[in-house]
Amino acid sequence: MARDLPIIIQGGMGAAVSDWRLANAVSRTGQLGVISGTALDAILARRLQTGDPGGHMRRALAAFPFPGVASRIIDRYFVEGGVPTGERYATKPMVSDKTSERTEELIVAANFVEVFLAKEGHDNPVGVNFLEKIQVPTLPSLYGVMLAGVDYVLMGAGIPRAIPGILDRLADGFDVEMRIDVKGSTDKGDPFVRFSPTRIAKDLLGKLPRPEFLAIVSSHVLAKMLATKASGEVNGFIVELPVAGGHNAPPRAKGEFNELGEPVYGEKDVPDLEAIAGLGKPFWLAGGYGEPKQVLDALEVGAAGVQVGTAFAYCNESGFTREVKDEVILESREGAVKVYTDAIASPTGFPFKVVQLEDSLSNTAVYEQRTRICDLGYLRHAYERDDGSTGWRCPAEPVDDYVRKGGAIEETVGRKCLCNSLVANVGMPQLKRDGTLEPMLITSGDDAEHVARFAPTGSTEYSAADVVDYLLSEVQA
Repeated sequence: MARDLPIIIQGGMGAAVSDWRLANAVSRTGQLGVISGTALDAILARRLQTGDPGGHMRRALAAFPFPGVASRIIDRYFVEGGVPTGERYATKPMVSDKTSERTEELIVAANFVEVFLAKEGHDNPVGVNFLEKIQVPTLPSLYGVMLAGVDYVLMGAGIPRAIPGILDRLADGFDVEMRIDVKGSTDKGDPFVRFSPTRIAKDLLGKLPRPEFLAIVSSHVLAKMLATKASGEVNGFIVELPVAGGHNAPPRAKGEFNELGEPVYGEKDVPDLEAIAGLGKPFWLAGGYGEPKQVLDALEVGAAGVQVGTAFAYCNESGFTREVKDEVILESREGAVKVYTDAIASPTGFPFKVVQLEDSLSNTAVYEQRTRICDLGYLRHAYERDDGSTGWRCPAEPVDDYVRKGGAIEETVGRKCLCNSLVANVGMPQLKRDGTLEPMLITSGDDAEHVARFAPTGSTEYSAADVVDYLLSEVQA
């Protein structure tokens, strides 16, 4: 890597927890601020429908290189003064293998907007985090962040083997395609999604800067495979341990659970850092590295630094609502925060870290009272129909719908709608047709138990800069 490497990478927490404000604040300190690339099209649409407080979305859209696209988005979604109380957000089309041009426009613009705002007012690098499991919007999303000059692309929750080569082709203005995972595929169908920059740009703008690509891995085996067999250059690795928030890699030992029903991780799940260092790429350690001494420890074993998410999740600049921040910080101060690794909550099938809060889907009563609906659809799975065409289903959708589409009923048990709950976490819950709001589901790493250490006594507020200063305190000393 030609550029100076950050010691601290702020984790990409979605949806919109790691939003442009947080990434901007962290990057201003000289470390790497990272936006979450999850559901940004829905986030932009709802921000505009809330009246775009501060005018930030419209200011960024005014800088979008294709004014006609920006105008269409504003005309469709902007509501002066915000959606009236008691009215629902207008829905946007769900993405699929046959995504429309208008939906592609929204995805590209939304990703541009978030990076543009994160980079505004400083010259330091900014990154974006995507989930490999959310495949369909990836290509237009990458084009959008590259239009805004994103410096790093981070990706985990899968094996992002195709992404480096896609970045290469998009930088040159070429069309791109990506094979998607299709359950039951017999190769009768077309298991690819495709994107052409000319559908958005009409006239190409020329070459775009190719961002550095950092793969999020949990083992040296995966790191080696990506370093040698990816479609293009992998510029580094983030080595994530299972105490990190969000999605965790499944443990190597299948079917082992503790007395609470959490998956058990063992020695086989400890990455071989010497082997990763031997690949000759910079790497950062993530999951349980939220203390100054741990930053030093990471540097001493050859890491370039650490990735930290949870400590930033509850700072003033994060996208969580003020109510969520206050509740978790107060519970942390009282030693009452509980983080549960839920083996079945996520439709992805990956273990998912959940903060136990009474008014969220972590509460069984709240979960059982919620009527299942799938209207955002980011975590839907592709499957092959009998005729070879591609269908879409999600284990968290209405059970009858899932079974009708050929899914097994046991796959629906305990599944939670992460799409709706994560958007609710940042203050934009959909009003359901029964008059209730979509409930939250808060994810954080185990370190949520200790976030109160950043807030002064009697306060629940602290800044992203406070976190950076704390983490680097022993390095600077």
